[in-house]
Amino acid sequence: MTPTPAPSARTWRFLPAASTYIALSIAAFVSLFPFVWMLISATNTSIDIIKGKTSFGDAFSTNVTNFFTLVDVPLVFWNSAKVAILTTLLTIAVSSLAGYGFEMFRSKMRDHIYSLVLLTLMVPFAALMIPLFMMMGRAGLINTHVAILLPTIASAFIIFYFRQSTKAFPTELRDAAKVDGLKEWQIFLYIYVPVMRSTFAAAFVIVFMTSWNNYLWPLIVLQSNETKTITLVVSSLASAYYPDFGVVMIGTILATLPTLLVFFIMQRQFVAGMLGSVK
Repeated sequence: MTPTPAPSARTWRFLPAASTYIALSIAAFVSLFPFVWMLISATNTSIDIIKGKTSFGDAFSTNVTNFFTLVDVPLVFWNSAKVAILTTLLTIAVSSLAGYGFEMFRSKMRDHIYSLVLLTLMVPFAALMIPLFMMMGRAGLINTHVAILLPTIASAFIIFYFRQSTKAFPTELRDAAKVDGLKEWQIFLYIYVPVMRSTFAAAFVIVFMTSWNNYLWPLIVLQSNETKTITLVVSSLASAYYPDFGVVMIGTILATLPTLLVFFIMQRQFVAGMLGSVK
């Protein structure tokens, strides 16, 4: 009986690489399948979607027409863009200043205050909804976009992110700028921001995507159709008595496009910022 030859060293080296590619292929399929299925469903009727049809249909133009008939698309996208962009800019401005201050300025209470800020991450938003709603009601801000902006400006996670990234900021640049006579706000604006631009880009992507997809808090405070965002409109279409899932898929695709666009435009800066790149 001829003995079975033992696997060669080359074969053993090939197995880890093959298993890695197989695992990545499975992960890619799981990640991309919902988006592909959404594109396919946007071309089918609601009945075909319920049946689980997985091939392209001929109802795409009808679904698009119905969506634009039911939804004031320019107004809805304007509301979402206004909320997302303002929230992003204000959050980055406040959180970057806070993260810079927590790292650069030393005091006895600094770490205690920073610990309290991080502790707020442990408080679930469900416990804050009623107090926030009462505060916004007393301030007369219900059914306004300001009520969405105010609770999200000071983000504990983004403050944490900026402080951790600031640890890689060369302190020699700050010391040299002080010798040249620059004030602290000039150091932040003209030296810190350009050096940490990848960090700002990553924070922009994170906050923008979170704000654009925000659902629960806008659902509570926005009560009229004139102020609703795209996420609320798509949700209302899906929760109708007889939902047209083809129209819902069209709305979902349109709601997804801005976040995809922002991510792909800033992909390199996002990766560099998440890796802690300083230039």
